[in-house]
Amino acid sequence: MPIIRRESGFALIAAIMANLILLAVGIIALNLSTQDLRISTRLIGEKKAMCAAEAGAHWLMLHFDPANPGASVKADRPLAELAAGLEPRGRVSITQPVPPAAGPLQISGPAGFDMASSPWVLVRYDTTITGRNDDHRTSVTVDVGLGYGPVIAEGYR
Repeated sequence: MPIIRRESGFALIAAIMANLILLAVGIIALNLSTQDLRISTRLIGEKKAMCAAEAGAHWLMLHFDPANPGASVKADRPLAELAAGLEPRGRVSITQPVPPAAGPLQISGPAGFDMASSPWVLVRYDTTITGRNDDHRTSVTVDVGLGYGPVIAEGYR
């Protein structure tokens, strides 16, 4: 009489379980190795966005006119509009500079700005500058305080 063997399939189940464990270990290893790359990419994007905001602040310092503060407004404009050679995928937004809501409207200028009987001051303005980088989909928003001057203090009291 032939011998009948009952095979319960234990070897197949054990092999599938071993493969699942190896797959899980591989996925964890892949995730950990790409995590550093994702962090580095995000940091580069944030630095480029900060550079865009800084370029907007420099542009504002050069072109701000208190007689026409609305001319300083930039709404999601390419950095190349500010100056040639800036990051082509960077963008900047600058809100209209306004007198500060809190604190003094003017501050004393540094020593040496007093001329005869007319003291000189810096007039304060507040604005918000947002730099953005399209390649990395990052943005940085910075609240900026401007000191325009020196101007004669009597004209701004």
